[in-house]
Formats: sequence, C-alpha cells, structure tokens
Amino acid sequence: MSTADPLQSFLGRIPLRMALAGGWIDQPFVSRHNPDPPGSMVVVSLVPNFRPMDRAGFATGTRAEAMRLWNGRLPRRPPDQLVRELYAAENQDRTDPSGSQDMVGLVYPGISRLDYDYRVEGGIFPAHIETLTDRRIVRWLERVLYVLPVEPRPEGYYPLGHRNLDPAWIARLGRTGRECFEAIRHRDLRALGRSLNDCMACWEAILPDTVRHPTLRVDLKGLLRAYQRRYPGAMFSGCGGGYLFVVSDEPVPGAFQIKIRVA
Repeated sequence: MSTADPLQSFLGRIPLRMALAGGWIDQPFVSRHNPDPPGSMVVVSLVPNFRPMDRAGFATGTRAEAMRLWNGRLPRRPPDQLVRELYAAENQDRTDPSGSQDMVGLVYPGISRLDYDYRVEGGIFPAHIETLTDRRIVRWLERVLYVLPVEPRPEGYYPLGHRNLDPAWIARLGRTGRECFEAIRHRDLRALGRSLNDCMACWEAILPDTVRHPTLRVDLKGLLRAYQRRYPGAMFSGCGGGYLFVVSDEPVPGAFQIKIRVA
C-alpha cells in the first residue's frame, strides 16, 4: 500500500510564495525612480499545504509555470540560476512581466529580504538577497501572521492604469521592506505591523488602482482600515485584494496560518 500523502500528491511539491512589505519595488518601472536605493521587499517561501485562490497574490501563475518547467519539484541547482530560468520562461513575450520576487519567493527557502537597485541589471533581479531560516524566528512569524481570504482579482481588473511614481513615496516603499525584515528578525510584533501598514499607504499613493478600481466588488480600503484599527497591522496579499495578511498575537476569526519552508 502506498504511503504517499494524497494531499501533497494533489498540491505538488513546488513551494508557495507569500509577499510582505515592499512589494512593487521589484518592478523596474518603480525602482528606477527610487532616490534611496536599494529598496527592499520581503518574501516568504511556504510549504504547499493548501491551495491558494488564483489571481490572489500568491504567485500561482509563476508556480504553475515552475511545475511545468521542472516536472513538479525544484531542481537541485543554485537558486539564483533557477530564479533566472523561471523568470525567462514565465515572462517570454509578456508586456507586463511578473517581478522576479515571485520566482525568488518560490525558490529560496525561509524569509528573504530582496534589495532592488535599478543600477544593477536594470532592477530586474535583486542586487542582494538576505535570508532568515532560524527556527525561533520562523516559528514566531508562523504564530503571529494570519491569512484571511477576501476575493480574487476580478476579470478585467488592471492595477497599473494610474501611476504616481513620486520618488519620495517610492523611497518610503523600499524602506518598508527593510523595516519589515528587521521586525521579523527581532520578533517585534508592533514594528512588523507598522511596516505592513506603511506599505499599504505607499501602494495607495503610488498605484491607487491596487486598492480601488471599478471592477472591484469589495471595499478594500474600508476592510483594510477596519483590520488595521483592530490589530497591529494588515496588508493585502497583492493588488486587488486576494487575501488580507493580519499581524496579531491573538487568533483572527476566519483566518488561517501558514507553514514556512526552511529546507
């Protein structure tokens, strides 16, 4: 009799990716305006023990490409090589390419800070990556981070219709990633919450369609504000909603928690 886990057989072995503060700084059209490079963002590699909604900020499209490209599991090769290979495969002939943070979050284990500098490879790939895999830090983040399902991005939704590429806001966006990473390193709940809240303020200022758009059925701004008032911090998993990440030292009704991949 087979001892294989049927859930893992269905979900596949390629990790999932969660993006925290600093998102969008991985896009060259943003980072080129950063007066204080590098700008940083944080990604977390997850054990694939649930199936996230598509079009909801968990890089499911990138993961599907990785499943196809590598026959369902990560090859045993240097992670930077895998990131570039997957980036090329997914973004071939795309007008709006996926940022490389999607690929890094799938390939690199643990909790990673990605530093983007437009002067380095045009800002396409991180100029530097720092990763945390310390068990105490990992277990702490697993304990305080809650994931609340909201709604996938609707068909016809486009987040880049309005762009306010103000250098001051972009510099602030890049700082939220550094602050988020240091908060996780020091297991500082309040600082982690502030970094997520600040990141959402930057999104709203730089790319307002990330939180309001005619196709969106959910009042994302209202939902976000309510959770930010109740808990230390909250941010959406991606543009247009998807999931709401909530930082809390107590259970969040309706939310679930994640398992971070460290190996």
